[in-house]
Amino acid sequence: MAKLVIVESPAKAKTIGKYLGKGYKVTASMGHIRDLPASQLGIDVEHGYKPHYITIKGKAKLVRELKDEAKKSDGVLLATDPDREGEAISWHLANVLGLDPAAPNRITFDEITKKGVQEGMAHPRAIDMNLFNAQQARRELDRLVGYKLSPFLWRKVRRGLSAGRVQSVAVRLIRDRELEIDAFKPDEYWNIDAEFGKGKTAFTARLAAGADGKKLTVTNREQADAILAALEGKDYTVTQVDKGRRRRVPPPPFITSTLQQEASRRFGFSATRTMRAAQTLYEGVEIAGHGAIGLITYMRTDSLRISDEAVAAAKEYIGGRWGERYICPVKRKYKSRSATAAQDAHEAIRPSTPGLTPDEVEQSLSGDTARLYRLIWSRFMASQMADCEQDTVSVGITAGDYLFRASGYQVAFDGYTALYEEATDDKEKKETALPPLEQGQKLALEQLHADQKFTQPPPLYTEATLIHALEENGIGRPSTYAPIITTIVDRGYVERDGKKLRTTPLGQAVNQVMLEQFPDIVDVTFSADMEKRLDTVENGTANWVDTVDEFYQGFAKSLEQAEKNMEGKRVKVADIPTDEVCEKCGKPMVIKSGRYGKFLACSGFPDCKNTRPLVKDTGGLCPLCGGHMLQRKSAKGRIYYGCGNFPTCKFMTWDEPVPETCPNCGATLFKKRGTLYCAKEGCGFSKPVEKK
Repeated sequence: MAKLVIVESPAKAKTIGKYLGKGYKVTASMGHIRDLPASQLGIDVEHGYKPHYITIKGKAKLVRELKDEAKKSDGVLLATDPDREGEAISWHLANVLGLDPAAPNRITFDEITKKGVQEGMAHPRAIDMNLFNAQQARRELDRLVGYKLSPFLWRKVRRGLSAGRVQSVAVRLIRDRELEIDAFKPDEYWNIDAEFGKGKTAFTARLAAGADGKKLTVTNREQADAILAALEGKDYTVTQVDKGRRRRVPPPPFITSTLQQEASRRFGFSATRTMRAAQTLYEGVEIAGHGAIGLITYMRTDSLRISDEAVAAAKEYIGGRWGERYICPVKRKYKSRSATAAQDAHEAIRPSTPGLTPDEVEQSLSGDTARLYRLIWSRFMASQMADCEQDTVSVGITAGDYLFRASGYQVAFDGYTALYEEATDDKEKKETALPPLEQGQKLALEQLHADQKFTQPPPLYTEATLIHALEENGIGRPSTYAPIITTIVDRGYVERDGKKLRTTPLGQAVNQVMLEQFPDIVDVTFSADMEKRLDTVENGTANWVDTVDEFYQGFAKSLEQAEKNMEGKRVKVADIPTDEVCEKCGKPMVIKSGRYGKFLACSGFPDCKNTRPLVKDTGGLCPLCGGHMLQRKSAKGRIYYGCGNFPTCKFMTWDEPVPETCPNCGATLFKKRGTLYCAKEGCGFSKPVEKK
């Protein structure tokens, strides 16, 4: 008889099955098989917070099949993911299949390669009860908050709402940033720049100080004009030249949060989209010439550790590709800056086979997985390459009673930048190379100008910066960042505006209630401390029941007090005014939010009950009938574009209409990935999107 190996997904089962061969049957649990019931609390608060687990709806047939397979097998091995959730799935499988959790029937794979599978099979162990209890505690905490708090919000705000221990903190962070921006008062300042040289020798120096070296800040036009007048006719002399060499160290390999951030910045991927592609790469892909192979190590990790074997493989490739000078001469150790980095169970995210280049696998991959693998591979390889070396020069230029400064650099050795440069959210001022300058040299002024500026408020959060903030504050864990953002968007508390995240009137109303009535739940420090408590459960230094109880006792008192505070009160969610007029009564239309999203409604409700769908006119025209192209949402919330003359004209597309028109026929152009194209039949015009 064969041994039964149970993993979570069919893709993972297929890859592992090829490595194990005869003597093993690999099947999938399709994720969790049991959970707390959806229709009731499912936790016996009075008796040690005992959970009542039931088979998840739709999984009964699968459970029967797993039981049948287990009976026919020569033993069962539980090979779910190597984290809290994976340990919980294995515990439930053991419980359902009648396996002893203390027996060595649990195996894990940090990478799904032949070597990784062999390594995992060689080290079976018992189910880690501390790991399972940490997951169980987290699940109960989330259930207690959600189940007890949601009915309160239904009564006081709107039916169908929910709150969460982590999601509510995320909404607060976004709202706090909005309020910070609203309260921001800009300060005026002026930049005074002197431009020298022409063509390749041109450079700009900025007023920095008085001739005595004291920093100078120009705060108004009068001050700027006075300085410009004082500089008129003055000689500009190089009085200081400082040369040096600086080294740029490559960024570390990815962990979950930094991968999500970088994919957002580079590709505009949501956290969910990134993790979906990473999961595919981890579980295994058919690669020409290699068969089914997991291309990356486990993608839910907050550790920056890299195995010696992977480092050696990377350096061997680097030496062969770029030469010995490009190999980092020492063993790099990266220190995590994450407040959540409590474990070192997994390596950083890296290619499981460093020598397998993106070019080699590209013919077998497409779309998101290809782009993400190239990103992960490049980042990891760069982390093992030599520093980038830059020759720097900083000059001081004196004119009258004022000192101007300019700086620049030239790359002396490109090092890791030959392969990889990290993306940024900020448009940083780029340093440029300066022409050869010597102390005492007179410069010919080409232009002197003063520019009015104002200090800027902090930017709205994007997915990338929100994940960074959650990580930095110790909110959530690698496995939760993507679901948190998905949840707050799906529940209508937050909406995407391009890459930016904004709270909705509903989100603002719920956040205010939470701040007033449940300050601990939305307190960043309190939430971070709870995460640390869960970590102590995981490492075996705290009891999971005590951890849940300590939280619940305080929460129950807050809930009781909130009921008293808001007795007879109900929070009104603000409507969003519009310029549209109701065609039935002439009153202004407002934007309301309902169970199925936003819609237009007459402000005269209940006297006038006129409503209509909320659609956004893109400004583009339909290539079939010339009607207006409207932005719409599918049933699953995905944005698409359809003709406003529907159902007469049924043209629709996932591709975004752009303001630019076709140079051949004048029709609206559509954007698909990196290409603009004309959708008008018979035209065929297309061109790459111009990079800004």
